[in-house]
Amino acid sequence: MTSSTTSSPAAALQPTAGRRCHTVLNSLHSTHYFSPDTGRELGELGITHRSAVNFAVRSAAFGPVGPGVVTAAFYNYDHELVAAHVPRIWRTASPEDVLAARLRAVDTTLRRLLGDDLVASPEMAEAADLALRAAEACDRSARPLYAAHADLPVPEAPHLAYWHAATLLREHRGDGHVTVLLGAGLNGIEALVSHTATGKGMTPKWIFTTRGWSQEEWQAAGDRLRSRGLLDAENELTEDGVALRRDIEAETDRLDRAPYEHLGAAGVERLTELGTLFIGTAMQAGAFPADLLGKR
Repeated sequence: MTSSTTSSPAAALQPTAGRRCHTVLNSLHSTHYFSPDTGRELGELGITHRSAVNFAVRSAAFGPVGPGVVTAAFYNYDHELVAAHVPRIWRTASPEDVLAARLRAVDTTLRRLLGDDLVASPEMAEAADLALRAAEACDRSARPLYAAHADLPVPEAPHLAYWHAATLLREHRGDGHVTVLLGAGLNGIEALVSHTATGKGMTPKWIFTTRGWSQEEWQAAGDRLRSRGLLDAENELTEDGVALRRDIEAETDRLDRAPYEHLGAAGVERLTELGTLFIGTAMQAGAFPADLLGKR
């Protein structure tokens, strides 16, 4: 794979350029979590419960680990939900089989959402090259999900290589984000409540469905945030809450800056442009539920 884009690692990078690039890359990575293709592929291995499918495909890179590792790395899932499925999933299918099934599902999903022409386009090959180049500067230190996925081989097909690189960049930023959340004194559910209050996170309905938390636990987390002056009686962020979320994102940007500095400003701009094309096409094809994001 080659790229027509050249850029200097020393070129000035705007403070939020990496975040914008990550957003479009992460969005395309995430399509397979909502794809029926993933459920079908894992179902053929005997893993059928929606949560079990999610835990299997994202944690398979760790090997056959127990629930504690998954809860710690995923951060915002209820441990009881994790323990209901892990490690039982590994008695049903091996991590190696799950990883292979995941890649088959991603291939089918991207072809369905993007179309074969875009999948096989020069733009896809260029994007894969750029994203892999950015991932060269990711750091394994204290980043378990990134480090586990970095040990996996890069697929040969450009659209799968692009998805793989997007996965590396997503997990690299996500691991750093967890570090920042810990420093801010937000546990998993409190992080979710405060993120939902920004209007950019998942709706409570989807959090209850996918993360395992109850309405009562959600309310209790909100009460704790109110006691800290971060949330008001209407579940809106206070000025302090807005400032905290802003600082969390800024610090996450700082910890995640290396890949985008390595790629350079022109490369980041081009990768963001290509990624926007891909995810825009996928969303027009119905990649995500209409009610996935929002405050309520």
